[in-house]
Amino acid sequence: MSIGAEVASHLPFLRRYARALTGSQSTGDAFVRATLEAALADDDLAESLRGGRVPLYRAFNKVWSSAYLEVADDRTGGQGLHESAAQDQLRKITPVNRQALLLTTVEDFSPADAGTIMDIPEDDVGRLVQEAVEEIERETATSVLIIEDEPLISMQLEDLVRSLGHDICGTAATRTQAQQVVAENRPGLVLADIQLADGSSGLDAVDDILAIDSVPVIFITAYPERLLTGDRPEPTYLVTKPFQEDTVRAAISQALFFGSSRPLS
Repeated sequence: MSIGAEVASHLPFLRRYARALTGSQSTGDAFVRATLEAALADDDLAESLRGGRVPLYRAFNKVWSSAYLEVADDRTGGQGLHESAAQDQLRKITPVNRQALLLTTVEDFSPADAGTIMDIPEDDVGRLVQEAVEEIERETATSVLIIEDEPLISMQLEDLVRSLGHDICGTAATRTQAQQVVAENRPGLVLADIQLADGSSGLDAVDDILAIDSVPVIFITAYPERLLTGDRPEPTYLVTKPFQEDTVRAAISQALFFGSSRPLS
């Protein structure tokens, strides 16, 4: 396999990580482009990318670590409300803690691999993850809508959400049911599958909600490639089925930290 083909196979996931790390699709993609440009300009760096995801993410880390303070201070125009809120929140959390959390949960790297990517001892990774969790858990609880057509998965997500101190405003297995829930209760967070019971789309259900109010959304799906095509605005928070509960917990914490959720009354 050529270097280009190998990098391309990992690129959707690096873009997912970059967007979650920065809280912005445009900023995340800009850092990914900068990483690829650096590889094109350095033959040794390009050759190292044959090693798979770890060297690719390590190369990205070097670019991001050298510039994240500029992102945190970015106040240029053209940002939506969600991106602006994300940048404000980014200034409040220790970036290295956030990175350790994302690498070991959302991206499912081992602590050893995360340490290699971040260029720190493996033992430090666990400490940073715990610090990140403690920072994020200080956020106020919110009300969550679960759009999921598989009853066992829906129940699992309900238990997980409640264990984090959040409320469930409703569950839905179809787009119509989601509309009915939102008509009565406005959620502060949405967890959504994209393929629903009656053949309707979770994407359409989420679009209905976002047309009413801006809330953070986490897509939980067995078909992540359908959302990472570059053809439309892509989700910042995307969890692949079958999922690890720690991955969902991390995504919820991240989405609420950067989102505009309302506290429970």
